[in-house]
Amino acid sequence: MKKKMSRAVPVVVAASLLAAAPALAADAPPPNGATQFNCDFEPACEVAPGVYGNLNAPASSKFNLAVGGFVKLDYAYNSSNFGPNGFFTNTRSPKNDSLEGQKDQSTFSARSSRIWFRSNGPNLLGGRSTALVELDFTNGPVYGTNGVANTESFNATPRLRHAWGNIDWGNTQLLFGQSTENFSVFNASSVDFNAGTQAGFGNGNRVPQVKLTQRVDLGGGNSLKLVAAVEQPFQTNFNTANANAAPGNAVGGAGDSWGPVPNFVGQAFFVSKALGTSPIAYGFGQQNFTAGFFGLYGNQHAKGQTNDKTIDSWGAGFYTFVPVIASPDGKKRAGTLTFEGQTYLAANVNGATAYQYNGTTGNLHPAKGFGTAGHLIYYPTDQFSVSAGYGRRQAYNYGDYKGINNFEKYNETYFANAYYDLNAAVRVATEYQRLNTKYGNITVPATATATSGRSDEGTTNIARLALYYFF
Repeated sequence: MKKKMSRAVPVVVAASLLAAAPALAADAPPPNGATQFNCDFEPACEVAPGVYGNLNAPASSKFNLAVGGFVKLDYAYNSSNFGPNGFFTNTRSPKNDSLEGQKDQSTFSARSSRIWFRSNGPNLLGGRSTALVELDFTNGPVYGTNGVANTESFNATPRLRHAWGNIDWGNTQLLFGQSTENFSVFNASSVDFNAGTQAGFGNGNRVPQVKLTQRVDLGGGNSLKLVAAVEQPFQTNFNTANANAAPGNAVGGAGDSWGPVPNFVGQAFFVSKALGTSPIAYGFGQQNFTAGFFGLYGNQHAKGQTNDKTIDSWGAGFYTFVPVIASPDGKKRAGTLTFEGQTYLAANVNGATAYQYNGTTGNLHPAKGFGTAGHLIYYPTDQFSVSAGYGRRQAYNYGDYKGINNFEKYNETYFANAYYDLNAAVRVATEYQRLNTKYGNITVPATATATSGRSDEGTTNIARLALYYFF
């Protein structure tokens, strides 16, 4: 059963704003000799800048310091009720005949706004040192056992996204701290805060790590990019036999896992300048043609496993970035077309697979799954972009989920959006997204949940509008 959207107000509002955007953006140029605010590159100086831009106006700390980020107001109309976090797409779509699946929702939030601090420090052994700390405000609401939010959703607490130092010797970089996990490579070019993480795109984890990146010049504008990283095993304290438990379970608790082995992650990419460059997601830079592989391995002990056996985490995938129509000079965006995609097979990799473990107590094994995702990004002008994409995450073998009720067979999402940069600070975006979840081993839980009901499918249609102010 598929549901139709019952309201078209968000689409009308978004269309009106986009129609007015060119006129609103026609500001007078600054006087001769004046410094243009927050402008990272020519010729599109009035395009919203990359998040980690140049230190054009550094403040003072021990070293040069820049402060930046963006304010983001999200509006979403959901044909299902996602609750107080409804401004971003839920992990799964509720069953169509569940309580949540039969109620719609209109919600606003500014919690995905971000602030970052970046420093350029002294050289080390001939390498340039930098550091970054970035926060958003999505750390809440937090729910108690009675289903009542303990943190008021409009005033959620800050959440650490990135906190790293980096030494750059040109062809070699060493990063240490918390940054994006290195298994799976890219997020959807989506207005949605979750950016397709539940449907085959990047898994969205940011974990403590040490990462070494090496560039090997092959000549003729070609090179290899090799990455080796040692990471916090994010499967620790995120597991039970049939679902992801909350982090921070007590030692000996239901979701407890332990062990001495970290996660080892690698990437090997071929990079070529032959096709030129085109913009990455959100226009925060440009990239050459890239294609190659990524992989992960780790293992942990888990409560409920017999003979103290470990449970492996592993995965392997392929990624590519293709400038289908390249920028004429590596700066202009107008007329460019980009394809980006990946596919992977994984087991017990949080986010890349829907579950950590399956099996029975005493005989647990890693839950296997696969994913595929891709998007196209087109810039009719330097300031205006449209994107469309598809992603899917699926259980590898449904038979492995015997005894796990209402398990996720697959999750898939479609999206299409448009962005317009009114000036160097203000961006407006609108998006349509469809999230579809297929369930297996159907049962009706005793208490009302998103999996209540007898349907084996959940479909949610989403209309989204976002306003950004970059600073």
